[in-house]
Amino acid sequence: MSKDRVLAIIQAGGAGGRMDVLTRETAKPALPFAGVFQLVDFPLSNLAHSGISDVWLSVSFQGSSLEEQVANGRPWDLDRTTGGLRLLMPQEGTGSTDEEGFAKGNADELYRLRDQIRAADPAYVLVMSADHVYKFDFNDALATHREQDADCTVVTSEVSLEEASDHAVVEVDEEGTVTDFAYKPDEPRSTTVATEIFVYRPSTLVETLEQLHRELAADSGEGDSGLEDFGDHLLPRLVERHRVVAHPMTGYWRDLGEPHKYLRAHRDVLVDDQGVLDDRRWPILTRQPQRVPARVLEHGRVIDSMVSPGCRVSGEVVRSVLGPGVTVEAGAVVRDSVVFADTVIEAGARLDWAVVDRDCVLGRNAAVGAPATDIDDPDGVVLIGRGSRLGPGTELAAGARLEPGSSA
Repeated sequence: MSKDRVLAIIQAGGAGGRMDVLTRETAKPALPFAGVFQLVDFPLSNLAHSGISDVWLSVSFQGSSLEEQVANGRPWDLDRTTGGLRLLMPQEGTGSTDEEGFAKGNADELYRLRDQIRAADPAYVLVMSADHVYKFDFNDALATHREQDADCTVVTSEVSLEEASDHAVVEVDEEGTVTDFAYKPDEPRSTTVATEIFVYRPSTLVETLEQLHRELAADSGEGDSGLEDFGDHLLPRLVERHRVVAHPMTGYWRDLGEPHKYLRAHRDVLVDDQGVLDDRRWPILTRQPQRVPARVLEHGRVIDSMVSPGCRVSGEVVRSVLGPGVTVEAGAVVRDSVVFADTVIEAGARLDWAVVDRDCVLGRNAAVGAPATDIDDPDGVVLIGRGSRLGPGTELAAGARLEPGSSA
């Protein structure tokens, strides 16, 4: 790899426990968004439009679901002989016990990749998560990194003070230097948060990871480097001992890592593309099978919703997103919900404040969720796992969970 090139690492995450039954059989970055996209499409599309073509996609859980979706990088012109998309899977028998198997966090994962990063010898390492929705030219952050001669550049966004406690909160001085860092604090002192997009000086990153490992490994269990997530040790150490600067991201940015945030982000884009979904100069690229056009039939009613190709709507859909091939039969009502591909909502069924995985059937007159649920209530969203079946007249209360393949 030549000295002026960028190595991008997309960290596709572990088991995605906060998304509960939706990620039992699917990697979180493979979850759909706005019906026709997947979460992993956003970092890959932003990289493609930024002209960054050396991309490692690190998959720690349910890799097959993500491997199928990314199709060797073809939708993003990353299926190439030199550079391109490379999938990284957990390995056994390749190093010490704290380097094998599943990583214990995203900093731990970078530690396990340190030798490969060193061997690649890039000028910059660009690291990002794969469960956020945004549009961003990574060259802007790289320019800040170069101009400021930084060891680490943190791309930031502004959120409400209440929401800041769910993120890594950074404090920045007038010159753009990060002066303090707090990981998911109970009482945040700033509304500026890390978007989980970082530019690193490779030598500083690798040296810091190895230094932290020497300090932390002795007190960690077998198979654990001790580094955990980036906010636990890596970023605090970089802020303490190296030059860390902030690059503010303007425009829409949302973390979709929890069910209520996932629903809320869908509400954001129902009637407004937020400058992300419909920019013809910067399209979100994806891999989707061809489907027939959606049909809204007699007595069908669709209000402030997204209806994907292959859908067939004879009932009522309000403030909701229907994935490809969803059927809503006559008399059925879907409100404030996201329904994944090829699910059937039978006649008379009602669905409120729910996320329903693909290939499910909600039987006649079933009642799921409760109307007027608080959109910010993490316990109010119903989640129904892939391939589940609800019998006629079944009732599920707000906040219910059904494991994949369940019958109720």
